[in-house]
Amino acid sequence: MPQDPMDFEWSYWIEWGRERILWLLAGHLLVSQVSRLLAEKYKPWCLMVYGMAACWLLLGVKGFAVILLHAAISFAVAQFQLSLLTWLCSLILLSTLRIPAVEEMKRKWYDTENEYYLLLFTVSVRCLFCTSFSLEYCWHAPTQKSSHSFPWMLAYVFYYPTFHNGPLVNFDEFSKQMRRQEAFSVKTNLSILIVGIIRIFFWWCLAELMIHLMYIHALYSSALPLESASYWALGGLALAQVLFFYVKYLVLYGVPALLLRMDGLKPPALPCCVSLMHSFTKMWRCFDVGLHRFLVR
Repeated sequence: MPQDPMDFEWSYWIEWGRERILWLLAGHLLVSQVSRLLAEKYKPWCLMVYGMAACWLLLGVKGFAVILLHAAISFAVAQFQLSLLTWLCSLILLSTLRIPAVEEMKRKWYDTENEYYLLLFTVSVRCLFCTSFSLEYCWHAPTQKSSHSFPWMLAYVFYYPTFHNGPLVNFDEFSKQMRRQEAFSVKTNLSILIVGIIRIFFWWCLAELMIHLMYIHALYSSALPLESASYWALGGLALAQVLFFYVKYLVLYGVPALLLRMDGLKPPALPCCVSLMHSFTKMWRCFDVGLHRFLVR
C-alpha cells in the first residue's frame, strides 16, 4: 500500500537514514565503545575526530568548512565575554542562511536539493550548539576557561548523534558527563542497546503503519474533504496528526538518545505523549526537553 507522501520531515530523514546516516551512527557507536573500553580518557577526542570525518563524508569539504567557520567565529566572539554579543553573532550567522546569493552558492555545491537541505538543517542545529557553548564561556570565571577551550567546542559541535537534527544538549551537561569516567560494562551496554533497538523498531513500525493507512497529511493538504467533514471528524484528524508527530519524534530523538546512553551520557527525556497533556505549557516543557532546558539555562 502506498504511503502518505505529504509529511516531508518523516520521508526526508527516513530516506537519509537508510542511505547513510544510520551507517554513520553505527560507526560512531563502534568508535565510542572501543574508546570506552581501551582509552576512556581520550573518548571525547576520538568522537570529535569521527564526527568531523562523518561531516566531511556526508556534507563534503565545503559543508564541513561552513560548520567549522561558524564554530570559529562563535568562539572568537565569545572571547569578549558579552552575552548580548554572543546572541547577536548567532542571529547574524543564522541569517546568512537566508541570503539569496549565499543560498544559490551553497546549492551549487551539491547535485540534489536533499543534500543542500541536509546542510541547511545541520547548520541551523549547530548554531544552537555554538550559542550554548559561547554563553557558557561568557558566564564562567577565567579559572574555568581550560574546560571551555576550542577543542572542547569542536568535540561538542561535532558530536555526531545530535549532529543533524538534535536533540539539543547544553554544553555544561555535555562536558561534565563526557569528562566523567565510569566503569565500562560490555554486558550492561549490550542490554541497553538491544532493548533500545526493540523499542525504536516498534515506534518506527507504528509510525509507518500510521503513514501508510491514515493519510492524515494528505487530507490536510486539500480543503475539500476538510470542508465536508463534521466537527468530530476534524477533531479526530487533529488528534491523529499530533499523535503521529509524537510517534515520529520518538524515533527521530530515540535513536540519538540511545547512542547518548551508550556513550555514558544522560540524554534529554523523550517526548511525553500528547494525549496526557492538558495544557500547552506542559506540552512546551515535556515534548522537546532539550530545547526547553536550553532556553531556561
